[in-house]
Amino acid sequence: MLGLFTPRLKGKVTLVRRSVIDLNHPGDAVISHDTWDELTTKGVTCQLISSTVADPNDESRGLVGDEHHVDYSVFHLQPIIHSDSTYDVTFKWDVKKLGIPGAVIVRNYHATQFLLKTITIEQVPGHRGPIVFLANSWVYNTDKYHYNRVFFTNDTYLPSKMPALLRPYREDELRILRGDHPKQENGEYKDRDRVYRYDLYNDLGDPDNNNPRPTLGGPDSPYPYPRRGRTGRKPTKLDPTCESTNVVPLLQQFYVPRDECFNHAKKADFTAYAIKAFKGGILPLAREQLDRITPREFDDFDDIYKLYDGGLRIPDIPALDALFKAFPPLRSISPAPGDFLFKMPMPDVIKEDKVAWRTDDEFAREMLAGLNPHIITRLQEFPPRSSLDGYGDQNSKITPDHIQHSLGRLTVDKAIADNRLFILDHHDNFMPQLLKINNLWDTFVYATRTLLFLQDDDTLKPIAIELSTPRLDDLGIKVVGADSKVYTPPSESDNKVQHTIWQLAKAYAAVNDSAWHALISHWLHTHAVIEPFVIATNRQLSVTHPIHKLLQPHYRDTMMINAQARQLLINAGGFFEMTVCPGEYALRISSDVYRNWNFTEQALPVDLIKRGVAKEDKDSPYGVSLLIKDYPYAVDGLAVWSAIENWVDEYCKIYYPTDDVLQNDVELQAWWKEVREVGHGDIKDQPWWPNMTTVKELVRSCATIIWIASALHAAVNFGQYSYAGYLPNRPTASRRPMPEPGTKEYQEVETNPDMAFIHTITSQFQSIIGVSLIEVLSNHSSDEVYLGQREEPQWTSDDKAKKAFQKFSQNLINIEGRIINMNEKQSLKNRNGPAKFPYMLLYPNTSDTDGESATGITAKGIPNSISI
Repeated sequence: MLGLFTPRLKGKVTLVRRSVIDLNHPGDAVISHDTWDELTTKGVTCQLISSTVADPNDESRGLVGDEHHVDYSVFHLQPIIHSDSTYDVTFKWDVKKLGIPGAVIVRNYHATQFLLKTITIEQVPGHRGPIVFLANSWVYNTDKYHYNRVFFTNDTYLPSKMPALLRPYREDELRILRGDHPKQENGEYKDRDRVYRYDLYNDLGDPDNNNPRPTLGGPDSPYPYPRRGRTGRKPTKLDPTCESTNVVPLLQQFYVPRDECFNHAKKADFTAYAIKAFKGGILPLAREQLDRITPREFDDFDDIYKLYDGGLRIPDIPALDALFKAFPPLRSISPAPGDFLFKMPMPDVIKEDKVAWRTDDEFAREMLAGLNPHIITRLQEFPPRSSLDGYGDQNSKITPDHIQHSLGRLTVDKAIADNRLFILDHHDNFMPQLLKINNLWDTFVYATRTLLFLQDDDTLKPIAIELSTPRLDDLGIKVVGADSKVYTPPSESDNKVQHTIWQLAKAYAAVNDSAWHALISHWLHTHAVIEPFVIATNRQLSVTHPIHKLLQPHYRDTMMINAQARQLLINAGGFFEMTVCPGEYALRISSDVYRNWNFTEQALPVDLIKRGVAKEDKDSPYGVSLLIKDYPYAVDGLAVWSAIENWVDEYCKIYYPTDDVLQNDVELQAWWKEVREVGHGDIKDQPWWPNMTTVKELVRSCATIIWIASALHAAVNFGQYSYAGYLPNRPTASRRPMPEPGTKEYQEVETNPDMAFIHTITSQFQSIIGVSLIEVLSNHSSDEVYLGQREEPQWTSDDKAKKAFQKFSQNLINIEGRIINMNEKQSLKNRNGPAKFPYMLLYPNTSDTDGESATGITAKGIPNSISI
């Protein structure tokens, strides 16, 4: 096509070749044919596509250049571990005749796949700076595809601004990702497929083994739910509406688009943390089976502490260090010298003080700076009222006499007027399902309300806990009210029995809050609601679209971890059902909650105002002022939220100077329409959905997506082991009612109060399994990318966007300094509390460029995405 002396463009291809040990896809061939392929085939080839010169055979498309192979120079054996490799490629390309390249076709003739990261052409005549083609995508053998793998430059284009000759390629790529290409097959998808489609949650049960669960989501389902990614697996034999599952722990046996799967480092860390955590549970589980004193129960609190003390110490072995250097993934899986086998890490809540968790101060403080810090609300009427309909009188039975002595000189009305009364109200959350829950084996749960008084030093004091069960009609069928009992804090003069009863009341309240945290705050309100946005973004927004570039980092690994959760956590008989009190009714409760989910209320300032813990304040830099000044989650959260929203605002206005530009963006409008009508189709008719006609709506919506995926998830996930790794502090289940005088349980309270507590909360088996699980979930991986960081430095060629992002990163680093300073102030009692555990869950960790300071269980750092 071109002459002998045609000008040449020299480029660099950066890729990661599949390793011998690939934990993502263990079924693939281990022995690579790449070296032989390099002798006998073209290896990897690249073809440039012009953005300015048309193909003479199809004038709607850019001209495609000749196929040029990547120069390997020397033969490469398959690597033991994944690592970046850079190779040369030379293109015969006369810019004067062929124009500026705007895309590239990549073909892989090797037997195995590789991860293509970037292709960079440093010097292009007539072009300012290098041309960088962004990929970050796995490329399989070319025979696996019925289309060309096309990658665009890192330039950013709205659909109307895309060079006309590249638009057909852009549209082709979106059709492929939607699965709309005529040659794409339906049915069970393969690893190589790049299809993003929606499905219902119809893969949680196992009808073929007599363990069904209802399908969540869909117009015909009584259980509304967000959509998940489709896998195309075969239906079950007994129920064709349900999708079959196959679960071998830690092995991927389901389809997730390959580019959404864990990378090698993440998968190695995830597997290693799981092995270490459950290895730590082996010895306690063995002790449980052999215990002759109290079989399957902890003997006392010292027995619980043995989960974290003792074990077998690993001696210093110099050869281990050499092995770790040769094969880094072993460092996570294998114990290092000085480590202990069969031992769990010490949770932060008991690290400095083993009994601080028992105090009322720590119990209340964790509602502001704990694992579930965004549930507490300001009490605005007394007594608290229920919003349940059809369950009789469910209003609170707490009276002024119960709490007046705890209010000092204030009356109840005055305390409410002065914004001094707050409530952790789980009554309505659990009452509708309580009869079913309490019919489960070894389960007895209350619906709880906890009243708290805001003291002069800005700490909260619990002043009453109401425990309620359903009251049935004379036939024992219909719920016609609530049987409630109110417990108040004991005085110093009260006997030990009253102190134990109060500890139990707090435990029952914590059981409600722990279950709500696991099912709603964590799973539903972060993992589940974000997945439709991930799918819609990939289906409707080109990788060159500014909003795709903005949001893509906040979707990393989310589809993969959600698919893992459907296999092991929220499925029938999964870890949630084994360890969290609603058992098999857990997901039905989350469906009821999703029915009233409101996307716009997930924005932090809106949430704080709705809960009554903040009020609008035009003079505040955040637009709101807090009614509890020392509220660590809200204080740190508002700073992070503001940084996110300001960054999104500055970025979006680069591309959307007016509302008209946004309204005419066909990809953006299709994206938002699909999010609302398909991804969240069960609540599509709710009036609160933004219309997406103004730049202001876009900014708030994107900021909310980023907040949910990053900061909100960090706040409710990465403190799990630190607070709940010691189950007496955050029990996930209760097994018997509050002891009443005259019963043997009450006698146990009198004679052995610690055992009365242990026999009431989560069992030994549940505790060991649950703690092992949250140890895995609380770990930061070694490849974590934190808020304000980008995995790919060349994510955009737009200098304005890069400058705005640098400003965002610096704002987050400044927030880090403020958080450290606040944690050192003794006057801010809620930041450390009696447990002497500083609140760092919303510490961005942006300044930690290598990620080492937060790796593992550190309870600090805000990753970009929901990846665990």
